[in-house]
Amino acid sequence: MDSGRLPALAALRDEGYMATITSAFPSVTGPAYAPFLMGRYPGSVGLPGLRWFDRSRRIARLPGHSRSYVGAEMRFVDRDIDRASPTIFELAKPSLGALSVIGRGLRRRERIGQSPIFVARAAATHFRGNVRGWLAIDEDVGAEAARRLRTRRLKFAFIAMTGIDKTSHAQGHDSPIAGDAMRIVDDTVAQIRADAERDGRWKRMHLWVGSDHGHSRVREHEDLVGLMTEWGYTTLAHPWAFNASADVAVMVSGNAMSHLYLDLEETTRRWWPAGNRWNELAERLIDRESVDLLILPTGLQSCEVRARGRGAARLEWSESKYSYHPITGDPLGIGEQDQLTDVEAYEATIESDYPDALVQLAHLVGSPRSGDMILSASRDWDYRARYEPIPHVSSHGALHRDHMLVPLLLNRQPKIIPRRTVDVMPSALAALGIPVPKNLDGVSFF
Repeated sequence: MDSGRLPALAALRDEGYMATITSAFPSVTGPAYAPFLMGRYPGSVGLPGLRWFDRSRRIARLPGHSRSYVGAEMRFVDRDIDRASPTIFELAKPSLGALSVIGRGLRRRERIGQSPIFVARAAATHFRGNVRGWLAIDEDVGAEAARRLRTRRLKFAFIAMTGIDKTSHAQGHDSPIAGDAMRIVDDTVAQIRADAERDGRWKRMHLWVGSDHGHSRVREHEDLVGLMTEWGYTTLAHPWAFNASADVAVMVSGNAMSHLYLDLEETTRRWWPAGNRWNELAERLIDRESVDLLILPTGLQSCEVRARGRGAARLEWSESKYSYHPITGDPLGIGEQDQLTDVEAYEATIESDYPDALVQLAHLVGSPRSGDMILSASRDWDYRARYEPIPHVSSHGALHRDHMLVPLLLNRQPKIIPRRTVDVMPSALAALGIPVPKNLDGVSFF
């Protein structure tokens, strides 16, 4: 924006407001859409990651009692998310969703990117590693979304443009082609605004631009499946999630975070240490250069956080109060914290390397679908070396600030400073004059 290459976005900033807010953990497309569209953290609505293992055997029956929302199983997202939590599409009608992983409440004609022809095009683009192809998809999606906003009277539209993410994975988040993807977003914003100014809608329109996650450079890939095999464990992992006798289910997201599920024969979750024959695995993992944080759920409202060379601490929460107590060290680097409110927990961590970590970890660990171990990768590392059509040179998903801090552009000044992506959905409802459900994790900045 400062260089003049994104004039439409710069105009939004200059006339309205730009904030830096926190995304959700895991900071990965799909789960991180839940805050925008449901006002809830992803773990809270049943999306603990892009991939997860179903201990209950009731949701993901086969193959391997696991989910991967990369590919055909994306169609199950709307069925998998908490039915008691409404989407904004269900509350603000008529709506439009373009390339939205979450679409519950939208009719078929209200969706862009759902037709068989489009799905085949996107799949071919993905599996061929055709990065330029994603820019062409963004251009078409942006043009179609702008056309529908121009010709139909919609209350709400969510337009996802994935080219920036795809190009960042392939060539780096600061590469020229990522800049090309950014300019398509700018062109789309410019078209939507021009149309609204021409027919007199602009003064009433809210136009917001944000991101579901950040990115950071990757220099090394730790193949977690290969590592587990080398250490003598049998694994269940995508794309070959068929091993009924596996010791460990490895569910990578982003690719800089992963859930590890242990004792797979158990149909209910066992809390750490539960016995524990897995102590050696925990110790070996924390010694890996690729592992920044190892999170061990110890109860429905507690977990242990470990970091190599920085010791371990205990995080506890109840009734929206969060306490963090160093045990052998301070892995999050925030010092002793006791009975913090939601806002205080944000303020205590926002300048650290793990912004909003206390709240984010609580909502992920508390999900019954989360793993028995949760890994957040070190900088310059991710956890998936194989089966990616595009070898990743930049990645996301982890808890550190490069992935968790995201921009939010508003064309109007907010009443209070935005903090989190979970605040976007209730704010949109407030802007539309629609009552905000009481069970949301976010609060309106209007």
